[in-house]
Amino acid sequence: MMRTAMACAAVGAAASAAAAPSVYPTGVTRYEPDRAWNGYVVFSGQDKKTHLIDMNGNEVRQWPQEGFPPVLLDPALTGGKRGNVLLQLSNAPGAAAGNGLGNKAIGELDWNGHVVWQWGEGGAQEAYASATVQSGAAPAGGVKQHHDWRRLPNGNTLVLANQVHAVPGFKAAQVLDDVIYEVTPKGDVAWKWVASDHLEEFGFSPEALKQVRAAPLRNGAKAVDYLHINNMSVLGPNKRYDAGDTRFHPDNVLIDSREANFIVIIDKTTGKVVWNLGPDYPAIGATDVPRPVDQIIGPHDVHLIPKGLPGAGNILVFDNQGEAGYPRVSPGLFPHSRVLEIDPVTKQIVWQYTAANSGQTLWSFYSAFISSARRLPNGNTLVDEGMNGRFFQVTPQGDIVWEYVSPYYGNSAVGGAGGKPVRTNWVYRAQPVPYDWAPEGTPRSERAVAARGADDSINVADRR
Repeated sequence: MMRTAMACAAVGAAASAAAAPSVYPTGVTRYEPDRAWNGYVVFSGQDKKTHLIDMNGNEVRQWPQEGFPPVLLDPALTGGKRGNVLLQLSNAPGAAAGNGLGNKAIGELDWNGHVVWQWGEGGAQEAYASATVQSGAAPAGGVKQHHDWRRLPNGNTLVLANQVHAVPGFKAAQVLDDVIYEVTPKGDVAWKWVASDHLEEFGFSPEALKQVRAAPLRNGAKAVDYLHINNMSVLGPNKRYDAGDTRFHPDNVLIDSREANFIVIIDKTTGKVVWNLGPDYPAIGATDVPRPVDQIIGPHDVHLIPKGLPGAGNILVFDNQGEAGYPRVSPGLFPHSRVLEIDPVTKQIVWQYTAANSGQTLWSFYSAFISSARRLPNGNTLVDEGMNGRFFQVTPQGDIVWEYVSPYYGNSAVGGAGGKPVRTNWVYRAQPVPYDWAPEGTPRSERAVAARGADDSINVADRR
């Protein structure tokens, strides 16, 4: 009897180990040009390069640097220049792009790869004019940029970075803190915000605050990563502010914490938190909308949908449903990610996407970390299922009308056991890029690609 039980356990373990295929299709796997929003997508692959692709997955431009994330700039922010991109220019030997502590310099490159602005430990360089200008230096050891940065209408650059220091009240001697710099073209810091200065504004209960301050070091780290802020966006013009709600001033900054499950708005003038969601939520139950926001775990890419797009003024967030929080919360037996659109005034979910909306099993769409979601002009949403290097466009009804799997693999300690490198194609973030943000004449292709697989009749024909 024991031998039979052991045999069954062995079979079960083998089945679990073989649950995923060892070879995946890459490139564009399906595409309906008449239902998709047609443009480019920019992302950094695990080959440590940045790629701009068209709707058929053709690479139309490549930069040899990576970004965390790369940001292809709106020409309105570059004096009309098309194809300029923000990338990391220098990392410490052996440091990955996602390691803020290893990041030495960041910069803006033009379409031809020339550096037109940079900020690093040696100072800033601006080459828009005929003469190069050098000025304010970055913090000691380099920029330490991680997870996000944004070009502002005034020409400055908002940079999310790390800062290691002692914070009174923490059990750990050193804290891996999150800091935001507003940097002028000359490299001077015009504004600075440090997360630990606002610890009691994030909505923690007294008991949770004790857990935050007692957070342990993990995986051999020398400083405790207690918040892990992984997103920073600027609200921009919006209907909430137009209606008189000053919490939504266009200059205010929206951030989220993967480790603590909160989303907050920072008043740019005072530095104070003026709006928050989380860190505590009711359990997930109903799936109908609208409904009050329920348990978010480890969110990414939170931002206010810009004016002119469907859902403008609402918050869009990739809800990873990994494991995070004080205390820790987990997604349960069927882990699956969600994309949530939230009315920030009523704090209700007004639209959501899970794989079930595409007639698929919940767990077929899941990324426990990284990832992004962006609303498109035709109402579709571009989703980056980052853990699997998969991007797709989904309609408001849940139809997948474009899908791409990154073919750019590389070695990564993320996803391996004991730090042993493994092959992966994970992608931190995917940015949709309108055609007219690239130089005129940039090639593009819009050839339909028929979906292949057992569920084709459901996803292509029956769901129309």
